[in-house]
Amino acid sequence: MCIGLDVDIDKIPKHLLKEEDPVFAFNKAIIDATHHLTVAYKPNLAFYEAQGIKGFQALRKTIDYLNENYPEIFTIADAKRGDIGNTSGMYAKAFFDDLKFDSVTVAPYMGKDSVEPFLKYENKHTILLALTSNEGAFDFQTKNVEGEELYKMVLKTSKNWVNGQNLMYVVGATKAEYLQQIREIIPESFLLVPGVGAQGGSLKEVCEYGMNRKVGLLINASRAVIYASEGEDFAEAAATAAKKLQQEMAGYL
Repeated sequence: MCIGLDVDIDKIPKHLLKEEDPVFAFNKAIIDATHHLTVAYKPNLAFYEAQGIKGFQALRKTIDYLNENYPEIFTIADAKRGDIGNTSGMYAKAFFDDLKFDSVTVAPYMGKDSVEPFLKYENKHTILLALTSNEGAFDFQTKNVEGEELYKMVLKTSKNWVNGQNLMYVVGATKAEYLQQIREIIPESFLLVPGVGAQGGSLKEVCEYGMNRKVGLLINASRAVIYASEGEDFAEAAATAAKKLQQEMAGYL
């Protein structure tokens, strides 16, 4: 399980607004209550960037807190970056050298020179958007190009990039029926799977079609966990929600 720290200042419990840094206070409480139930945390950068400098400070404090107190936890910067080579190099430096995330999500549609700067980093992972959970994914990702769906071309091409072994892939839980075909192309790769819970994705179908011999799935849950309660018991409620999902996963395992 991966817990998404997609923190909307308008949705966190009101008593936290009295804190010097409400977003970090919220994240710290969620982390302390759930760290034993998850293997990864995934802050979505948009929620922090929307708060300006305060949001960035909260993000830094959150990742520093995780690295200092729970170094075994895998961290994902859900940034969806992807630009020409020298710009991607700066993005990679920001997330890997400065903020010290373990991984970052990257859009592949500008090609290998927009992704390989991230892949240069040893012991870091680049998580490529393959088939996303949103409705608009059908606008481009599943279109037939020269006899093959575009997302399949992305998967096959990316395997040949320098240090491609450091790639993981995003596949939305709402696209579970595609997972069997995806596994034929990347049988051993780890998949980050958002969309279970609030977006309506089926954990049962994801496990049925996407699990490999090493499991190979990182199931993300965000709103269903972190907003399980609006009261002062929010952290305990998040732990309860995470435990329920963990137990469901254990059943499929």
